[in-house]
Amino acid sequence: MGVSLDKSKAIRKGENLNETALQQYLAKNLGQENGELKVQQFPSGFSNLTYLIEFAGTAYVLRRPPFGANIKSGHDMGREYKILSALEGNYDKAPKPILFCDDLSILEAPFYLMERVQGTILRASTPQEQMPSPAQFESLSNNLVDTLVELHQLDYKSIGLEDLGNPEGYVERQVVGWSKRYQKAKTQDNKEMEATALWLNNNMPKKSGASLVHNDFKYDNLVLTPDDHLNVKAVLDWEMTTLGDPLMDLGTTLGYWIHHTDPDFIAQNQLNLTTQKGNPTRGEIVEMYAKKSGQTVDDIVFYFVFGVFKIAVIVQQIYYRYSLGHTKDPRFKHLDKIVSLYGLVAQQAIQKKKIDHLF
Repeated sequence: MGVSLDKSKAIRKGENLNETALQQYLAKNLGQENGELKVQQFPSGFSNLTYLIEFAGTAYVLRRPPFGANIKSGHDMGREYKILSALEGNYDKAPKPILFCDDLSILEAPFYLMERVQGTILRASTPQEQMPSPAQFESLSNNLVDTLVELHQLDYKSIGLEDLGNPEGYVERQVVGWSKRYQKAKTQDNKEMEATALWLNNNMPKKSGASLVHNDFKYDNLVLTPDDHLNVKAVLDWEMTTLGDPLMDLGTTLGYWIHHTDPDFIAQNQLNLTTQKGNPTRGEIVEMYAKKSGQTVDDIVFYFVFGVFKIAVIVQQIYYRYSLGHTKDPRFKHLDKIVSLYGLVAQQAIQKKKIDHLF
């Protein structure tokens, strides 16, 4: 594999920052009156916007909500900053937070600054010649599950995150909440999504413990060492982190986990790199998680179907904003097709009562 660091690019049209106001704010708050500012954007990701900030010779990462977004709970910069602040010194795979700003006169939205963790991020756009080998993917998938288990075993009470959420009734709130979000963001009728929402509401399992739940745990939210070992240096995108059933977190990871044994019409719509050879099946990921965590994993079809449904709703929300003209990003033009595809996957899992070999 030819190692490639995650690279920033020129800022997308319509997503520019007020660099004059930002420069003045950073000069005041970082104690560098004459610091020079350079801003670029990390082009990947579909949710909060992420920028590379170079100020006074130091690189930082700035996160702010997308333009036109009003989904406060999913874009709460202060909450994300609080999580990173609590994790600092308690979890070595969380980026260090630097500054939080809720003064809307600076960038017209709350934002925060964190350290830039240099490393490799594997994305769907990674060129084939830079892909890990099958043996590296096998090792990396183990690293991914190890990291997820570590996160779930953190003592959230001792690090000051006990008030981040209420684990009691978490599964029901998630199912009801995401069903409502889907209805609010609908742009057309989709019988598979409607049927999946109904099934989830009628098939909720008993709770399986309580832990920190990252809620978006996948390859492209991991910063890896820029070498052939691909060890996990940092976990990114803590915006949806809460307290709840850790198997809901596993279900979201499985929802993203498209395997090379899945049919081509699914693989070509992949949002991840798990179709590459060397990656385990979804069932094998579950076995690895159970072994590493010591936790019994029951009702995995429910958790997988929930993960698939939640991802589809997130994609639908983005497509809804695009359909209203709130975002012009051309990557969003055909996201409605991915929503339909995920609805179909969820229905196949429900009907066949399994999470692999669905077609």
